[in-house]
Amino acid sequence: MDKTAEYLKRFMNGVKKRNPGEREFHQAVSEVAATIFPYIADKPIYHKMQILERMVEPDRVVMFRVPWTDDKGNIRNQRGYRVQFNNSIGPYKGGLRFHPSVNLSVLKFLGFEQTFKNSLTGLPMGGAKGGSDFNPKGKTDNEVMRFCQSFMIELHRHIGEDTDIPAGDIGVGAREIGYLFGQYKRIENRFVGVLTGKGMEFGGSKIRTEATGYGAVYFMQNMLAHTGDSLEGKTVSISGSGNVATYAVEKINHLGGKAVTLSDSSGFIHDPEGIDAGKLAWVIDLKNKRRGRIGEYADEYKSATFHEGRPWGVPCDIALPCATQNEISQADAETLLKNGCMGVSEGANMPTELAGIDAFQHAKILYAPSKAANAGGVAVSGLEMSQNSARIAWSEADLDKLLKETMLKIHDSCVAYGQKKDHVDYLAGANIAGFIKVADAMLSFGHT
Repeated sequence: MDKTAEYLKRFMNGVKKRNPGEREFHQAVSEVAATIFPYIADKPIYHKMQILERMVEPDRVVMFRVPWTDDKGNIRNQRGYRVQFNNSIGPYKGGLRFHPSVNLSVLKFLGFEQTFKNSLTGLPMGGAKGGSDFNPKGKTDNEVMRFCQSFMIELHRHIGEDTDIPAGDIGVGAREIGYLFGQYKRIENRFVGVLTGKGMEFGGSKIRTEATGYGAVYFMQNMLAHTGDSLEGKTVSISGSGNVATYAVEKINHLGGKAVTLSDSSGFIHDPEGIDAGKLAWVIDLKNKRRGRIGEYADEYKSATFHEGRPWGVPCDIALPCATQNEISQADAETLLKNGCMGVSEGANMPTELAGIDAFQHAKILYAPSKAANAGGVAVSGLEMSQNSARIAWSEADLDKLLKETMLKIHDSCVAYGQKKDHVDYLAGANIAGFIKVADAMLSFGHT
């Protein structure tokens, strides 16, 4: 075992000892550290100042009780969190997730990833994440409102437009952001840009809803263009059926590709004819208004079939995982490669298990890790913060142009730090480019 590998093993043993049982967090740190340690091997200042060791410790973790009352008058209790990971380059920025799977490990992994992702955008934003094990599915609007109001009673103490600016994530859409912002405004008696993803009526930004899905597709377009190829005529498998997935389908259609799958927790649909604009509008209505299951698509469109599981067995040229973490296993990755997949752009956060990433890396396909590929959402959130601070609103065309430019800059940074003899290692490029800015800021601050 060489010195770098030995150092990495010792480092990860320390991370696991200090954070026992936090599997998702261990996975996120291991993926980053495996590329950072070779980079800093000949840079003793990062070792002397213990930069990576400090970087994997959150600045603070806030946990709190969230009592609320359901429509039957029963008192319910959930757990709330805010993990403020690193504010070396700007105020904390990161989403809130409401889902039964939320725990400290998941939020620490997301906050850690967010630190690198926000750094890659070039905007002055630190990394954070938060949320609750509350499940908004099946709850009435009034129940969701009461929960959000109770959640904000505690959260408001820890956030602010120059301190920490949360956004939405899984389970936290326009409805939840509205309830949260309304309660913050009521408690603080201030109308400031303390949340992003707001409605257009009260300071929201155009294309924020579309930005993550669009950005993942733009990143894939940039990778293909770098090799002299394009999305024209490509068959694309997409998981998920929320905002990220549906707007990824929309942008794929605009760029001449054909999206053939969507999914939810019940399974996936495969439509070999492609999910065109009309079918996509039907899906958006199904998910956002009727809150139905994706299997209903196959009842509506006879060209499609419904299957249990995830869509990675469907032959495709491009895969866009846009659902949740660890949805592509090693076996799924090997199946995608066997069926001719040439590129993966991660719309969700850490959707590929480490063994799956290894398979993609070994095959040298175009693999865009989530911290680079799905940074479009937080980039437009950062632009929403700027608009709120200046009391202005940019046009949809201006914002889309800025989003494209941001995704191209991230792509080019990944190429600059990930260029190998015969291919670009986008994973290493993203990790190193994201690390440098945060690490050098931390060096500037000394022992803080």
